[in-house]
Amino acid sequence: MRTYLAPLSAGFVTVLVGFTSSAAIVFQAAAAAGATPAQISSWMWALGLAMGVTCIGLSLRYRAPVVTAWSTPGAALLVTALAGVSMAQATGAFIFCAVLILLAGVTRGFERVMDRIPPGIAAAMLAGVLVRFGMEVFVAMGQRFGLVLAMFVAYLLARRFQPRYAVVLVLALGSVIAAAQGLLNFDALRLEMAAPVFTMPEFDLRTTIGVGVPLFIVTMASQNVPGVAVLRASGYGGVPVSPVIGWTGAVSLVLAPFGCYAINLAAITAAICMGREAHEEPAKRYLASVFAGVFYLLVGVFGATVGALFAAFPRELVLAIAGLALFGTIGGGLATAMKDEAQREPALITFLVTASGLSLGGIGSAFWGVVAGANALAILNWKKTSH
Repeated sequence: MRTYLAPLSAGFVTVLVGFTSSAAIVFQAAAAAGATPAQISSWMWALGLAMGVTCIGLSLRYRAPVVTAWSTPGAALLVTALAGVSMAQATGAFIFCAVLILLAGVTRGFERVMDRIPPGIAAAMLAGVLVRFGMEVFVAMGQRFGLVLAMFVAYLLARRFQPRYAVVLVLALGSVIAAAQGLLNFDALRLEMAAPVFTMPEFDLRTTIGVGVPLFIVTMASQNVPGVAVLRASGYGGVPVSPVIGWTGAVSLVLAPFGCYAINLAAITAAICMGREAHEEPAKRYLASVFAGVFYLLVGVFGATVGALFAAFPRELVLAIAGLALFGTIGGGLATAMKDEAQREPALITFLVTASGLSLGGIGSAFWGVVAGANALAILNWKKTSH
């Protein structure tokens, strides 16, 4: 049982952070298309099922922590893009996006692009994506000083004496303190199962292209690019990219009529399952993503219940546990990024652009960080060889 405690905790924290940080955006996206309460519940059922099946299946298949997630920037895009669009037309766009993702995996085009990203640039992007979560620990400390300071001190002590169970102990302590301070709110908790609602797709050309293509682009650039970078920077470069991307597209395709608008490789939450807190042995960290998949299945089946459970935790506790769980991964990413002197400055540029939160054309800073770093590397190398 002790073997499974750390990965179980990491899996729970993965889903806790993923759900609480972006579920509201998904609800907004569904509402923008005029979804009924039953259809919104179906969206959570389909997304939870899709993430659960892919997390469990792909992690067991490759014996690596492969974590998937719903497309958060995709949901943000849909909040505005689905205004005035019917659910049937939106479903047609989801299917078209899923087909494009499937083709990106089958043709190996996306993997060939990722193979050209230098390791230092990828590691810098990973650190840039995650650094905000590390800083949020201390932002949260300013808001709930006693709670977060106790969690921080407990983390340091646990890292010194019981490193395997650091996140478990911190989460338990934080929950006890939050309960003692009256910060846990279970008033909205009720047992309620979600039910799938099938929507017959309608392929309106303007909506299919106008919504489906941007959804595909932001999902691949803002989610799958950093998702692959996290895998490789964390030492799991042996996981084949194309089949993984292909499976996310295939599962999205099957569940699109029920509200699965797009799933992809996770980056931030995946890093929680790939760090030392998930398991001391890297070869066994896939257990954390398997447990995350189980929790995602519960999110799907008991959508409202699990949502209320996660919402019961105070925001500061969630921010603190996420940041503390990612400390090791942030440090490892920075160490790898700065190791090669020839790539150090381009890696720094990648880190700074990614950490800045820059967004252009609806595409997030992780993509632009890689673009900036790769161009800096090319320019600096060209400058050296020209003398």
